[in-house]
Amino acid sequence: MSRTAKVIILFIAVIAVGWGIGKYTSPSPSASQEEGASAGTGDGVLAPPVADPEASAEPSAVPVATPQATAAPQQTGSGTEDEPSAAPTAKPEPTEKPAATSRPAATAKPSGGSGSEGAELTAAEPDSVTVMVNKQYKLPDGYKPADLVYPEVPFLFSEKIEKRMMRKTAASALEKMFAGAKSDGIHLAGVSAYRSEKTQTTLFNNYVKRDGEDKARTYSAVPGHSEHQTGLAIDISGSDGKCAAESCFGGTKEAEWLAAHAAEYGFIIRYPEGKQAITGYKYEPWHVRYVGQEIAGDIAERGITLEEYYDAVPVSN
Repeated sequence: MSRTAKVIILFIAVIAVGWGIGKYTSPSPSASQEEGASAGTGDGVLAPPVADPEASAEPSAVPVATPQATAAPQQTGSGTEDEPSAAPTAKPEPTEKPAATSRPAATAKPSGGSGSEGAELTAAEPDSVTVMVNKQYKLPDGYKPADLVYPEVPFLFSEKIEKRMMRKTAASALEKMFAGAKSDGIHLAGVSAYRSEKTQTTLFNNYVKRDGEDKARTYSAVPGHSEHQTGLAIDISGSDGKCAAESCFGGTKEAEWLAAHAAEYGFIIRYPEGKQAITGYKYEPWHVRYVGQEIAGDIAERGITLEEYYDAVPVSN
């Protein structure tokens, strides 16, 4: 074989060997491309299916911790809600005031009524001498005081009937007031004291028939809302009976004496002049109500009503 032929064969062999080496080493670039792809995702090619459940498990652990983390903020966030109810600083106002000046105890029970008179509330302590009875506050159905007596004072009638009766404490105070007036040359007489709910119903219905309900409500109480039913209130006139329970009683010497001295005995003029928008009733200088000397003195000195004394919701016609 010639030298030239040997060179050609060697050259072909070298090329063949080089081709073979290149063929078996070609997967390397492919692998580097896959590694580059996996580096972009941060996981191996086969890792994502395995890593995904773990990744999803970790996030699921975060929500579990998150409610606990949010539970603490809720307690902190609701601190503004808890603080008013828990903080006694907002509630000392009623306790700082005398017990008598706090709002009258009642069951917060709306009557469903409409109009300016608002909700109807039932007095929780009807036997208290400081009980509030007006167009919002009513007595329990069928209420009757257990300690009614006949006060030893003159009335415009002689019969011992229900409207001559008062509760024992009020009756005793009334006797002292009549005696005090007599010593000042003022002769008083009782007109009407206790009234049962049944009697008030009859009276109110008669007034409605005569004057219409709207007008009747300005001077007569709806049954259950009358102070007379408490046994603590009484209408008073002069012993001659003139202007008894009438507007002309105002300005009489008897009315003037009552306005000046009733509080000394624990009574107030329950429906003062100029206070109709608050009490709901026109001026009645003859209607007095026993509340005790302390409260009566405060009310008289300040020239206010029982509603204002208790800071109760004002009433209207």
